[in-house]
Amino acid sequence: MEKTAHESMVDRLHDLQGRTPDVEASAVVSVDGLTIAAVLPSSVEEDRVSAMSAAMLSLGERIAGELGRGSLDEVYIHGDGGYVLLTSIGNGAVLTVLARKQAKLGLVFLEMRRAAEDLENLV
Repeated sequence: MEKTAHESMVDRLHDLQGRTPDVEASAVVSVDGLTIAAVLPSSVEEDRVSAMSAAMLSLGERIAGELGRGSLDEVYIHGDGGYVLLTSIGNGAVLTVLARKQAKLGLVFLEMRRAAEDLENLV
């Protein structure tokens, strides 16, 4: 039996987390703030991640444009407990990643870009 697009997205998120042990959670979110696919720990509220991801991406795009920085590549939030990283998947979705505070960000961003390319065909 062939996988659905949702199952393929979840598999790709698991693969992202497997390739990058510093990634603790990941989700694909619509620009409207709805969860499309997610691999999140039970302590993380899926709806909250989705809504905040869409809001941050929208704000980041607006800031980048209005301040003459061009099109947005990623949003990077660093807290004392780790990182929240967002990158767009085409025009209709966002890849959100929660990473450990000791994460090797170059590797995480590389794997996020690869995942976003793969996910764009599934969204």
